[in-house]
Amino acid sequence: MKKSIGSYPRVRIEGGGRAVVSQAGGVLLVETVRKAGLDTAISAALRPWRKPRAVHDPGKVLLDVALAVAAGGDCLADVGMLRAERAVFGPVASDPTVSRLLDTLAASGEKALGAIRAARAEARARVWKVAGTRAPDAGGSVTVDLDGVLVLAHSDKEDAAPTWKRSYGHHPLMGFVDHGPGGTGEPVAALLRPGNAGSNTAADHITTTQLALAQLPKEYRRGRRTLIRTDSAGGTHAFVAWLAQRGRWLSYSVGMTITDQIHHHVLKIPASAWTPAVETNGEIRDGAWVAELTGDVLDGWPKGMRLIVRKERPHPGAQLRITDADGMRLTCFATNTTGLPIAELELRHRLRARAEDRIRAARATGLRNLPLHRTAQNEVWLEIVQIALDLLAWMPMLALTGTARLWEPRRLRLRLFSTAGQLVTTGRRRILRLAGHWPWTGVITDALERLALLPNPG
Repeated sequence: MKKSIGSYPRVRIEGGGRAVVSQAGGVLLVETVRKAGLDTAISAALRPWRKPRAVHDPGKVLLDVALAVAAGGDCLADVGMLRAERAVFGPVASDPTVSRLLDTLAASGEKALGAIRAARAEARARVWKVAGTRAPDAGGSVTVDLDGVLVLAHSDKEDAAPTWKRSYGHHPLMGFVDHGPGGTGEPVAALLRPGNAGSNTAADHITTTQLALAQLPKEYRRGRRTLIRTDSAGGTHAFVAWLAQRGRWLSYSVGMTITDQIHHHVLKIPASAWTPAVETNGEIRDGAWVAELTGDVLDGWPKGMRLIVRKERPHPGAQLRITDADGMRLTCFATNTTGLPIAELELRHRLRARAEDRIRAARATGLRNLPLHRTAQNEVWLEIVQIALDLLAWMPMLALTGTARLWEPRRLRLRLFSTAGQLVTTGRRRILRLAGHWPWTGVITDALERLALLPNPG
């Protein structure tokens, strides 16, 4: 009789291992914090909230929670993952200490949020400067995408409400800097809103834009070096007028709803006025065209605003809308940019779709749900989530190359952060030896070498 062989080897499990480090790849995030100067910046910003005899620095406590979220945690208690690895992450506060700090910051409201945001902006300016040609501003301009995120609530939390998708929860509005095709992106704004907040509320878009601009280095708040890009939720008179009033400082590319008036003008566009749409590689997009609308369709909108419409053949089986024309799918956007062909402007606006990738990464990084009850507490949690996302964007920008720089959080955790290691003490040095058989150990060690070559803050 042939002996059956199991699919997996049998191993004996014991719990007495020593000098073994879980999540050893998390040193990449620790080194990113150090090179960005984020630890010193947040520590200084939160100094007013440190009690005279406190053992743990508030900035370090907040950063520890952010590191835990970056590594895959989704609640305050997950900071225990770092506490178990003191040799890598240093002393980590207890769960009650973490909770008390968050409650204290929540009670301080905008003062505490402003301090955290100022520290993030300071670190961001340094990271972009150190990154050089790899930074999102290397081309002399910055693109900020605004988009709403639905965050479901499975219990009765403050300001949770029915959403437009018939779910229940919150509807924060966020802003992300687009790193372009060579990278991912980083958050620069998050406005917590009830679940029933309107998608096209102009006041919320204005507030979120102001938060986003405050996160950028000062040179990107003037001279039209910053592009604000939104979907049709931003296509309101009030928001476009606010952007236009800052026309000397900002460029905008805002999606617009196809109204009856726009639909009427599209039907009048002669065939000769349509220009073929283009793809990112410069090739002509088959079955898609763009044109610019002029005339009374611009009445009531700010001076200098341009209205560009795109028509394309829908894919087989697609259901057309009542606003589509002659069997063509219509989309429209407004911009104040001049000097570029309308096909390039339309392509630039279409690349706003990358914001959906940023939202997916945010949901995988602490934004699947808001873990706390009160709105003020969850506003602090949103800042923690943004710090985690900052680190997940800065580390690849500073240390990874090739396709690894495009890895989203889940892949970074699976391949890099989850690496096991062994802590070895020789003389006065402590060495963390990563598993030699792990396929991505070389990626980690190369990244750490690049980080080591970067200048230290101060």
